[in-house]
Amino acid sequence: MVALVRTVAYLGLEAREVEVQCQVAPGLPRFSVVGLPDKAVGESRERVQAALAAMGLALPPKRITVNLSPADLPKEGSHYDLPIALALLAAMGVTDAEQLGDYVAVGELALDGRVVPSPGVLLAAIHANEAELGLICPAAQGSEARWASDVPVVAAPDLTALLNHLKGHGQLPAPEQGEVEKPEPGPDLNRVKGQETAKRALEIAAAGGHNLLMSGPPGAGKSLLAACLPGILPPLTPAEALEVSMVQSVAGMLEGGRISRARPFRAPHHSASMAALTGGGLKVRPGEVSLAHLGVLFLDELPEFQRPVLDSLRQPLETGKVDVARANAHVSFPARVQLIAAMNPCRCGHLGDAALACSRAPRCAVDYQAKISGPMLDRIDLHVDVDPVSAADLALPPPAEGSAQVLARVTAARARQSARFDQSKARTNAELDGDALEEFASPDEAGRTLLMQAAETMRLSARSYTRMLRVARTIADLAGVEDVGRIHVAEALSYRRMTMRG
Repeated sequence: MVALVRTVAYLGLEAREVEVQCQVAPGLPRFSVVGLPDKAVGESRERVQAALAAMGLALPPKRITVNLSPADLPKEGSHYDLPIALALLAAMGVTDAEQLGDYVAVGELALDGRVVPSPGVLLAAIHANEAELGLICPAAQGSEARWASDVPVVAAPDLTALLNHLKGHGQLPAPEQGEVEKPEPGPDLNRVKGQETAKRALEIAAAGGHNLLMSGPPGAGKSLLAACLPGILPPLTPAEALEVSMVQSVAGMLEGGRISRARPFRAPHHSASMAALTGGGLKVRPGEVSLAHLGVLFLDELPEFQRPVLDSLRQPLETGKVDVARANAHVSFPARVQLIAAMNPCRCGHLGDAALACSRAPRCAVDYQAKISGPMLDRIDLHVDVDPVSAADLALPPPAEGSAQVLARVTAARARQSARFDQSKARTNAELDGDALEEFASPDEAGRTLLMQAAETMRLSARSYTRMLRVARTIADLAGVEDVGRIHVAEALSYRRMTMRG
């Protein structure tokens, strides 16, 4: 007899159906798992056998073959334990094989028969919902699975309770949908004294989803400004929150089925490897740029990152996704992020202060800034200098305007963009391209003339020219006007100072 149980293989954010086929046939006792399993899947034999022994069941002295179909698709992860165990129990006649055909099963087994969490349950639930099937998953992840619309979820604490439920001897309670986490409050903009230019650039970046680079000496407030950014970003929409949660589910970070409406904020250390930043590794997992999807990726001390690691971000910043190529798989993760970077002007950090600057100035600044490639800088919309704040400024009372007031303006500007791009795929001005860019961001005659003159003088690339149009569109949205004028183009160009090339 051959028993069949459905499960899934994860390829990026895609859950591809896998059929677990189990045959118990006469022959020498042997338990084999075939179908390109990795080491974790191969070890499921021992976990399944121990879990069945904990229930008081012994494997029959026959040849047991488990095939994971399609056989040419690599299988990774411990979530195959539960479907393998269910297929084996069905082949042994312990449970109804036909009934299992109505479910997709995922979950890892403990040696005592408990069904323990495994990454990617939300993706499996969405796949089951699309296939009009139910889902069998660990009890601890039932609330996570319930976010996938109305999919029937059987959240099993252990194999014994699951078998009793399937036989009708004891019904498992239906899991409740997970909670929506309240965002943790971050620093308020009224903590930043002075730095009006930098705060204005931060507001523009938040309103349009633009990339921002802050350059200034140590202690000028660059990291504090970046930490204030989440407080002036509008919350994720329900659809965006689900999209972000799918990435977190694959990474195993969705604890207790709780999702958040706060935009992700990731700040990796400058020692991060290319796989840590963009994704990959032996078992392909999303990197920091994907974990920051629809949120903020903050890179402090930008020149201290390895140059190949920084340059690996060039494609994600342009396309909004990461493609991880392997010999046996090609995986894509979403990576629509807003890059916020901070750096010192030189290694000592005091280029503009003759009393503190090192003896190699200004040559040290040229060498230090040259660690960042020109194409990488070209993908950053706003460049702003953050000057040191004097002691007199620090003694002043906090500014009257804080994050709440800036958030109101940013939310209004984004609402204008959402209404304008209703028929477009763009979420913010930073994503405008092609005909939509020409239709919505073209400046008036005076603005076009100024932009053409600046493009010639500053030798702007086609990418820089396009990004200036997007920034000018955002500045006009913050001003509450529909037409992009000369004043908006002028302000956008003021953030394009070529301070980085020495």
